[in-house]
Amino acid sequence: MDTQTIAAAGLPALGWAFHGGLLLRRLATARRDPLTGLHTRAGWTARAERLLAKHPGALVLLVDLNDFKAINDTHGHAAGDTVLTATARRLADWCGRHGITARLGGDEFAAIVTDPSHTPGLSALQAALDQPVDHNGRSLPASASVGHCHRQHLPVPTLTDALSAADSAMYAAKGHGRRNTR
Repeated sequence: MDTQTIAAAGLPALGWAFHGGLLLRRLATARRDPLTGLHTRAGWTARAERLLAKHPGALVLLVDLNDFKAINDTHGHAAGDTVLTATARRLADWCGRHGITARLGGDEFAAIVTDPSHTPGLSALQAALDQPVDHNGRSLPASASVGHCHRQHLPVPTLTDALSAADSAMYAAKGHGRRNTR
């Protein structure tokens, strides 16, 4: 075979390899929230289901920012984005190596922690989420309602049931005012 024949045969393979790399990058990007860097719902769900099935002591959390619309309306969407990214960072820091986090959409976040004994505790998470956020020299109020569910408290340990229980707990916390965790 001459050099031209080899080069002609290799070009399609090179093109497919480049195209495959682009597709993998797009898929990875689609599974990460571009603002916070956390997993999206789709990217988080499959991993969370596996972790929940594998770890009997797992803890599932839902976090919803309190009065987030007021931050956007009063200070603008850039300020709201700052609060969202601070919340994402605080939640991810709290989970550490023992959990995965997601931004489910809007101002709602989720996490699963495989071994809650390695986290600082829910009161520490609540304290972190309730800290003001600095934006353009201003201190913006931030607070969140946190609902959680332990896997072992579920009759059937599925992610759907865990999220439902954490959601109920989160709304119970919201109903009792700010800075509550259930």
